[in-house]
Amino acid sequence: MRTLTKWSVADYQHMRELGILDRRRCELINGEIWDMAPEGEFHRFVNHRGVKYLRKVMKGMAEIFEAHPITLPESEPQPDIAVVRSPDTRYLKHHPYPEDIYWLVEVADTTLTYDLNTKRELYAKAGIEEYWVIHVASKQLTVFRDLYNGDFSTQTTADSGILYPVAFPNVAIDIRSLVSVPEEY
Repeated sequence: MRTLTKWSVADYQHMRELGILDRRRCELINGEIWDMAPEGEFHRFVNHRGVKYLRKVMKGMAEIFEAHPITLPESEPQPDIAVVRSPDTRYLKHHPYPEDIYWLVEVADTTLTYDLNTKRELYAKAGIEEYWVIHVASKQLTVFRDLYNGDFSTQTTADSGILYPVAFPNVAIDIRSLVSVPEEY
């Protein structure tokens, strides 16, 4: 009989500190260490462009982290973009916790199903108020909001228009600035 070992966040962080996972691109999801898909050039481009845009729009109202860990009760994922409370010195001794997070963004090219299901469930269960998924292939943004019974009760998908984050109802986010790509791609 085989048994799956579940790792705690403390176990995972200790392995990281010891360098055991240095050569692995992985994250802790619900107590399991998952290898992350290799990041392609286009994924990196869309992610980086989104970070630049959000930093400009947010103008110091929040920290915009790019592909850095967050700490949840049983997980330590690395969302592509995390919009978190300022100042950055809050995170000198720990990664952002759910109460520090305004919203998270995943860029989905080869990971769309995983991001729309596993990551959505993980973030909702942790109490993250808002979660966005950029669909690279279809140039769309799916927004999950309104937590209810451990999941998001509202899901909206669009390829254009203006979006107002729950935590910043006066900040206008242009969806096309997040999902558009150069014509030559």
